[in-house]
This record gives sequence, structure tokens and C-alpha cells, in this order.
Amino acid sequence: MEFIHHGGKNTVTGSCHELRVDDQAILIDCGLFQGADERSLEIEFETEHLTALLLTHAHIDHIGRVPWLVGNGFHQSIYCTEATAELLPLMLEDGLKLQLGLNKKEVQYVLNQIDCLLRPQPYNQWFTLYSEAQRPLKARFQQAGHILGSSYIEIQLANGEVVVFSGDLGPTNTPLLPDPISPERADYLLIETTYGNKLHDEIDSRAQRLKAIIDRSLADGGAILIPAFSVGRTQELLFDIEQLIYQHQIDANLPIILDSPMAQKVTESYRRFKKLWGQEAKDRLAAQRHPLAFEQCITVNDHRYHLALVNRLRSKGEASIVVAASGMCQGGRIMDYLKALLPDVRTDVLLAGYQAEGTLGRSIQNGDMEINIDGEDVEINAQIHTMSGYSAHADQADLLRFIDGIAQPPKAIHLIHGEAESKSAFAQELRAKGYEVIE
Repeated sequence: MEFIHHGGKNTVTGSCHELRVDDQAILIDCGLFQGADERSLEIEFETEHLTALLLTHAHIDHIGRVPWLVGNGFHQSIYCTEATAELLPLMLEDGLKLQLGLNKKEVQYVLNQIDCLLRPQPYNQWFTLYSEAQRPLKARFQQAGHILGSSYIEIQLANGEVVVFSGDLGPTNTPLLPDPISPERADYLLIETTYGNKLHDEIDSRAQRLKAIIDRSLADGGAILIPAFSVGRTQELLFDIEQLIYQHQIDANLPIILDSPMAQKVTESYRRFKKLWGQEAKDRLAAQRHPLAFEQCITVNDHRYHLALVNRLRSKGEASIVVAASGMCQGGRIMDYLKALLPDVRTDVLLAGYQAEGTLGRSIQNGDMEINIDGEDVEINAQIHTMSGYSAHADQADLLRFIDGIAQPPKAIHLIHGEAESKSAFAQELRAKGYEVIE
């Protein structure tokens, strides 16, 4: 058995891992490189021998190079959960337009090619990865709690051993999605370490911390800008904002602006897959509440309306909460808001997720006094806040809990999807517990 990492081994983007065992080879994820990781989008490894692709979830750093993989001649089955199969074309569509400049017809052609290969699977059900091997591998998806449809993948070898790829694990106690549950068996575990050296703020109190920032911002007016990923972070934020409105802790006249066509489509998918929600979210539905479709939420579709709204907030300094992509400030509609409103001392920017090295979001988070947007230097006078309670990733305690929950300790734990400092700190914690660790 051999693991080959084509991306996402020592970084948090570009996830792409290959498992070779006997005469079979499968790929786990095929993601886009982001931030400081500027490797080519082209597939620079052999693909003819691959018998399947399995996707852990629909974030672009795990699926973004799938069109390039298919374009490179890969025509084997692509396995994922049912919700991931629905989100996949939504997430890839924008990338194909932006990265390749494809028109609508060309984008649809690429998406149709991928759709023909998709084999959606339910959670917690073994399926066979068909190949010409005498004893083909089996796999199943389990809830990872990261975003809608996210999974960790169990792969059963011919000798009965189980290899587990964690994908991205979610934190515990999030209200919208259920917590990940440790696998029954994991002889070999490949686990993400995005926050292997950090502990998040308590999720139970994150809505109150959000309210404190809102109150402080409203005291002097101005907009609250929240760069958020279209899948996961946006829905968690809307969920908490609806709760604050329900409890009358947010002024009913304060506009909540969702300015992301992609996030709107994804939120609709979240609503269609209510069966995958956590219990707290289901309880709100039972109480006739609409946590992802409340009246105070204003959606912006038209680009002209978006630009007019940016100009209005810049000229009038009106109080509002704006949620827009992208989460790392690397493009999307949030860029217009940042360019217009970062110089204003009344503006608050709430960074609610991981900011990869080399991204504009990391520069803002690090306290840079000036950044460059579209070739223009933009002064930063806004208040900058980081709220780790909205991270969609497990922290160190969550990761340890996941590993310790496996009845028989793994023979080896391979650390992936993390920067050097994070991986090293997490390896130290695991070795202190007696685990065999491979960095």
C-alpha cells in the first residue's frame, strides 16, 4: 500500500491524494491551489491507471481541478454524497468562467461531462469501487459535519483493513449540521490539521460575540462586512443572525444583505437537504421558523444593483450587515465592498474563517495598513475582527476527540492539509498519546 500526495500535504489547499494498493489506484479529491500555493491547474501526474475518484465535499480546494482531470482523459466513476453531487456544478461553474473565460455553452459542456461520471452515494452504506481487480475495494461516506454533504471516507482493503481519509472535519456542537462521529475502525488514518495547533472560541457563545460586534459597530454607524464562503460559513452566519432577530437582539430595521448569487443557490440546496441538518436546526423548522430564509435578509442578484449598493454605503455610511463571497477575499463581490469601505473608520470587517497564506484576507487579518485591490492601493482604517467560532474546521480538541474515539488505535496516522507549524504541534500532541505519526 502506498499514499501519494499530489496536493494538500503541507498546505491547506489543493487537496489531492492517491491510494495505491495491489493493482488498484484511486484518487481522493482533486482540489484547486489557492493563496501562496501557485502551482499549475494542469494535472501533472499520471491518470491512466486510476480506477476511481472519490470526493469528500464540494469546497473548491477539494474539487476545483476536476474539470482538468476529466480534460486530461480521466473517464472513470466519480463517487460522492448526494448533496455534494448537487453542489458540485454550482461550485465549478464560477471557476470555469473566471479561470478559463468559458462562455455559458462551453461551461455546460464541461459540467455535462463530469455529470456523466458522477455516482452519488448515501451516507453509511458500503459500495464497491468497480475495477478489473479480483478483489475490488469497497468504500463508504460518513458525516463529517464540515459543510452540507461533506464526508470522511472509509476504504476497505481486500485484507479487511480500513483506510480513512478525513477530508475536512467540522467542529463539534454546531447547530446547523450534526457532529462527525469517529469511525468504527481506521487501521490507517489520513487526517486534516488545518487547526491542529489552535482551539476555537466556544460555538455555544458565538452568536453573542457576533452581537457584541454588531452593537459596537452600530454605535457609530457604518457597515459590517463579512467575507464568507458560499458553502457552509454563509449558512452558519444566517442561522445565527436569524436567532438574534428572533430573540429581538438585532434591530428589525437593520438590513441583512446577502450579496452572493452563488451563496443564494447553495442556501437553497441547504433547504432542500433538511434531512441532513442537526437537531437544533430541525427544531427551529418544527417551530415554524425559517433559519435560512427570514424576512429581514435582502438578497442581491443584479450586478448593477450590487454596484449601486456599494456606492450608497460608501457615500451615506448606513448601518448594515453585508455577507458576500469570497471567504479569503480573493475575488467575488466582497472586493467592491472592501475597496469602497476599508478606508472608513466606521466599517467593521468580520473574518469568520481560515485565511490561507498569501491571500488578501490573511493580509487584512495580519494588520496590514494598506492593501492593493485591482491595482489600486487601499488604506485600511476599518476595525478588523477574527471569530474562530465560525470556522467550519475542527480545532485541535475536536481532532483529538475524533482520533481517540476510534476503538482500536490506528497503526499509523498521516497528517495532511495543514501548514508546517500546525502539523508539527498536532504531531507532538499525538505522539505524547502514544500514536504512530507520519508528517
